[in-house]
Amino acid sequence: MTDPTAMKAWTCHRYGGPEFLTLQNVPAPVLKPDEVLIRVRATTVSSGDTRVRALRLPRGLGPFGRLFLGFLGPRQPILGTEVSGLVAAVGGRVSSFRAGDPVVAFLDAKMGGHAQYAAIKETGLIVGKPANQSFEAAASLCFGGMTARDYIRKAALKTGEMLLVIGASGAVGSAFVQLARQMGVHVTAVTSTANVERVRALGANIIIDYTKENFSNVGQSWDVIADTVAASSFRHCLPVLREGGRYLSIAGDLADMLTGNRGSKRSISGPAKSRLEDLLELRRFAESGDYKPLIDSVYDFEEMREAHTRTDTGRKRGSVVVRIADD
Repeated sequence: MTDPTAMKAWTCHRYGGPEFLTLQNVPAPVLKPDEVLIRVRATTVSSGDTRVRALRLPRGLGPFGRLFLGFLGPRQPILGTEVSGLVAAVGGRVSSFRAGDPVVAFLDAKMGGHAQYAAIKETGLIVGKPANQSFEAAASLCFGGMTARDYIRKAALKTGEMLLVIGASGAVGSAFVQLARQMGVHVTAVTSTANVERVRALGANIIIDYTKENFSNVGQSWDVIADTVAASSFRHCLPVLREGGRYLSIAGDLADMLTGNRGSKRSISGPAKSRLEDLLELRRFAESGDYKPLIDSVYDFEEMREAHTRTDTGRKRGSVVVRIADD
């Protein structure tokens, strides 16, 4: 097919609420020889997207936000980090994909997923879509799953260890529960009353309803504590962290990043590193039925503002998905 010259995309040129998002006609990506052009069928609105849109960064990181993201608004006005869709065209040097292939891609910090088309290098984070997954489910594979995979690696999580997941019903937390259980890890999940059954279905061994009890008072300790929603701190978790334990500050602030170790106990934080091998593994798990991305809700492309509003609540259960219909 002929490469498109224009497309519809949601853009954000000033920091603020969902009302600052605008649906516009913009130039389509110009395909380079080593790139794959994707006709996007589904994307997501992650917590990362809303943080960039609103310049709502973890405490202590605000001064650096405008430097890296843009002074008055996002330097990349088209948000969206994960997409699924069909290959629309390939560059002259591309050999792994061809037009019509269903794919999943993680655009990461480059973003650009909230549009009808997105381009990515053939050697980038792009794989064939799991045959048993809808485009909506496939678009949800990357953000939560790859973050969880990287932190599992950083923590050197091992079979038989005890893991506590705080925020177990979110995109990252639900991925943590499923991937850790695949490893033979004993998982305690912290969530709210409304999400208890949903998290139980993910395979958690024990569930703590935080509206009824505090995990620090249940008489249990853990080898690894994964805080996916910045609901706690290394200092608070020290009494229930075992010797040699690791506290994972996945959504933490600058203080968490600067926190030193306490004896044999470690605090681990910082941006997750995205790897192609992790995306390939997530696809394999999805195809076998061992990993099912949790989907909170699905919106139409014209409802992008509503999708952002839902993510802004901080109460989403898994991924907020936006589907983009064919013209």
